[in-house]
Amino acid sequence: MNALKAVILILATTFMLGACEQEGPMERAGEKLDKAATDAGNAVEDACEDAKKNMGADDTDC
Repeated sequence: MNALKAVILILATTFMLGACEQEGPMERAGEKLDKAATDAGNAVEDACEDAKKNMGADDTDC
């Protein structure tokens, strides 16, 4: 009886882990949002650095 429970538990765990690897539409949408936010942050930082450079600042890091 205990061996049967162990086998069922192992099979259920294997099935759940296999299902986790498939990306759904929400995960893909989340990844696109993450990329868009990162790209926007990089663009703001680049614009800040360019503005500092144009003003002749010694430290152009933003």
